[in-house]
Amino acid sequence: MAEDAVAEELDITDELIAERRAGRPGETPPDMTPWMRPVVAVIDTINLWAGRIICLLMIPLILSIVFEVFSRNMFAILTQNGMSDVAIDWGFGPTLWVYDVSRMLGGVLFMAAAGYALMRGVHIRADFLYRGWSAKTQATVDATLYLAFYIPAMLFFTWVSAEYWLKAFWSGEQASDSTWAPVLWPARLAMPLGAFLLLLQGIPELFRAFHQMGRARERIFLRILPFYLVVLALITLGVFFPNVLPLGDLWEGIFGAGPGVDKPVIGLIMLAAMLFAIFVGFPISFTLIFLGFVFGTWGANFKLATFLMTLQTNSVMLSDQLVAVPLFIFMGIVMEQAGLMERLFQAVQMMMSRTRGALFIAVLFVSTIFAAATGIVGASVTILGIMAARTMNRSGYDVRLAAGTITAGGTLGILIPPSIMLIVMGPVLEVPVTDLFRAAILPGVMLAGLYLLYALGRCWLNPDMGPILPPEEQPETSNYYLLEVVLVMAALVFLIWLITRGIVAGFGFPLGAIVVPLAWIGVMYAAYSWLDRARPGGFYFSPLWYEFFMGLVPPTVLIAFALGSILAGWATPAEASACGAFGAVLLSMLYRKFTIPGLYDALIKSLEITVLIMFLVAASNFFGAVFSNLGTPKMLTELLLSLDMSPVLVLILIMALIFLLGWPLEWVPIVLIIVPILIPTVTSLDLGFATESDLLIWFAILVAVNLQTAWLSPPVALSAYFLKGVVPEWDLRDIYLGMMQFMVIQVIGLVLIFLFPMIALWLPHFTYGP
Repeated sequence: MAEDAVAEELDITDELIAERRAGRPGETPPDMTPWMRPVVAVIDTINLWAGRIICLLMIPLILSIVFEVFSRNMFAILTQNGMSDVAIDWGFGPTLWVYDVSRMLGGVLFMAAAGYALMRGVHIRADFLYRGWSAKTQATVDATLYLAFYIPAMLFFTWVSAEYWLKAFWSGEQASDSTWAPVLWPARLAMPLGAFLLLLQGIPELFRAFHQMGRARERIFLRILPFYLVVLALITLGVFFPNVLPLGDLWEGIFGAGPGVDKPVIGLIMLAAMLFAIFVGFPISFTLIFLGFVFGTWGANFKLATFLMTLQTNSVMLSDQLVAVPLFIFMGIVMEQAGLMERLFQAVQMMMSRTRGALFIAVLFVSTIFAAATGIVGASVTILGIMAARTMNRSGYDVRLAAGTITAGGTLGILIPPSIMLIVMGPVLEVPVTDLFRAAILPGVMLAGLYLLYALGRCWLNPDMGPILPPEEQPETSNYYLLEVVLVMAALVFLIWLITRGIVAGFGFPLGAIVVPLAWIGVMYAAYSWLDRARPGGFYFSPLWYEFFMGLVPPTVLIAFALGSILAGWATPAEASACGAFGAVLLSMLYRKFTIPGLYDALIKSLEITVLIMFLVAASNFFGAVFSNLGTPKMLTELLLSLDMSPVLVLILIMALIFLLGWPLEWVPIVLIIVPILIPTVTSLDLGFATESDLLIWFAILVAVNLQTAWLSPPVALSAYFLKGVVPEWDLRDIYLGMMQFMVIQVIGLVLIFLFPMIALWLPHFTYGP
């Protein structure tokens, strides 16, 4: 039953982790081949401790960035008030070292923990076909692809990245894009280390596949294994030591582009191989690395392929924008652990208890607020289901409309900033993440409003779909409840205005943007306390308003300052994410939810999701660089533009393609693999935009809303399975039918943004001016 589900006992960290290993690291079945068991246990333990240690790097990452923000702003405040000497004496001011240290720590986080992530089973695979196969077939395919794809790719990756690190070590190479200019070899060490741990972890994964396929098939693979190792060793020697083993002619014969094979055609074959390998179900990152090596060598040469691999991986590791990914993930997980979502839901439910469809309002209100705290759809849908389903069932709510509201509200985190998807999409499109955040706010609010109008409209047409809560569940209020609502809403609107004014213009004195909103909160609390004691004329504020305030204001203020500082240009996304993560920890302390085990759990879960996303970013960048070098995107663009179709029709076809791919694939491979292929075509379309930047921002929001729609579209629609897991009494067919209603609304929202681009572009234009 839904009421028996406990959020803390559910593994809902991220919707992308579909195959997380449930057993303990190093645990092996008793009937596994005896000599394999200690090998699996030792390697699993090595990567387990690597992950446990590396996740702790998130703490100095957060603290260093918070120190930079504090030091820089204190220097600015003191200087503006004629106290520059004091600021200098106290050591305030911009630092030279935080920029480099933070991006290096961010790179080490995902790269060095890649083997841990594989051990935990969190590298993403498209299991649309894979999940339907028998366990023996899955294991046979896995073992074949580990031998054919994974081990050669990771061996080459380890070797090439080790050479890249050694070059930096011996030459003393320094960062050329920063004032501090630190040596790079300490951070680059994470590349060969992470690749080696991945190569090492491939052995237990291969042995597990051997065990799962059964003794008969295992014996066949074990007979082949010695010959495979000999061939692999010969190929490796031929590639890296051609003077020792001259296999150059053979290598060119296998991979050299023969007469008549144009590079763009090789790219098409590469694309087809990628789609085939992804749908077979092998982890996507490793498939992309292998194909990048093979087709890069075929279309050019092995030296160019290795150069692109190290260049792209190093670029992702030192990206100052992508540092925000682990920190926003950590912020969302900590806020979820603090229980603020449940507290706010209960308060809104009670506040609207005399309104038809009150629970729909509560679900959508809470999901919109927490979409700005965590973009983790699985967590949002699951917790909303746990909180709302029992009351909805008891109150006689329509199951289909209830299921649609919960799943649609849970998907808002994909779009509403600080969306992890937009952070990843920014570098892909070469558009500032801050512009994407600005562009996503109005579409996100519009979609939430459309959901709400639809749910309340259905309740207005048929009151039985969302009855008023039973009298025994309605809270006690004063006889002036409407006045209570008006005063509270007015006070909160004024608070939001104060926060906005403070961020944009300040209040004319140091720290005014913080002091004034806090002072107003104090005034609100004092008025609440006095009215509760005096009750003039029988008027007082119901206790539910205290719960509403405590559930809404702290997270809202934290989110507003984190996002506001980005939108106002006060802080970069990385700086805002670090301050948000730090603030989330403080909130969990204030709500007495903070524990050391809870903090560690948030760190390790954040690490897992970070590796999942960031390693795929690096792999897809390598794949994309090879693909672009072959010239295939240019050929596809020219082909599409040569067709007798209008630019609008071409864009509609692109949106339809993304929508269809959103069924079997998650947003990560679509954003990182498919979107880069489509960008040259999109930028070549004459759609009437003044600048290419506007076009790409608008296109990014269309893609984001499109992929959000795919979350609600059967047959895959993972949101349905998350909800079914915590509300088993709801029939999956009813959940699907409820989701499809909101999918139609989502499509309407997509069409509106398509027809009226200023829905997405107005706020960026307003921010920058004409």
